Amino acid sequence: MNLQDHYHNLYANAITAIKNDTYTIDPLIDSKTDNRFGITVLIRPSSQIKNKIQSFLDELQQSNPNQYYYPGQDMHITVLSIISCYEGFNLGSIAIPHYVALIQKSIEELDNFEIHFRGITASPSALMIQGFVSNNSLNTLRHNLRVNFEKSSLQQSIDTRYAIHTAHTTVMRFREKITEKKALLDTLVKYREYDFGKFTPGKIELVYNDWYQREQRVIGLHNFNLK
Repeated sequence: MNLQDHYHNLYANAITAIKNDTYTIDPLIDSKTDNRFGITVLIRPSSQIKNKIQSFLDELQQSNPNQYYYPGQDMHITVLSIISCYEGFNLGSIAIPHYVALIQKSIEELDNFEIHFRGITASPSALMIQGFVSNNSLNTLRHNLRVNFEKSSLQQSIDTRYAIHTAHTTVMRFREKITEKKALLDTLVKYREYDFGKFTPGKIELVYNDWYQREQRVIGLHNFNLK
């Protein structure tokens, strides 16, 4: 997959949706009864990058404060959703050590890699920071996880929603009608190619999470150090 082209196509389609008022508002962001949970392997951006992202979000919030903006502690890159969030899932139904062992096996001999956050893209429901990986290690990790879980008898729902190939981080979701469309679009143009920085992940995390990866609802299950 050519990531640059993929991000560009996403952005173009999303801008059209925003201009035509056909973007998607998430009806569950503020729901008190949303109990969709799952488990995810993820990477956290560095604090320096999160600070730059926050400056972008602060600018968006000045004109459109009622949308859902991810706080820094919730920002993440999904490596793979092992069990996609669904109503009623709980940790008591799985044996966590077996998942930890399989993930540990999947990161063996993995080369270090760098993620470069450069520019923004969007979908009809969200805004994202574009991530580009310096080598094939993230793809290798995802392949290893897919193969190892497919061979196992562990509960999993990998790729049932869609097969992830990017290294983006979602930073805003539409929770209400856009009130200041021109200001929003102007800010997106301003940050379209903005360089948010690079970092080398030192670890990946296995977490129990809700749909939005809210810190107060996330339970860390294991950290895996990368060499």
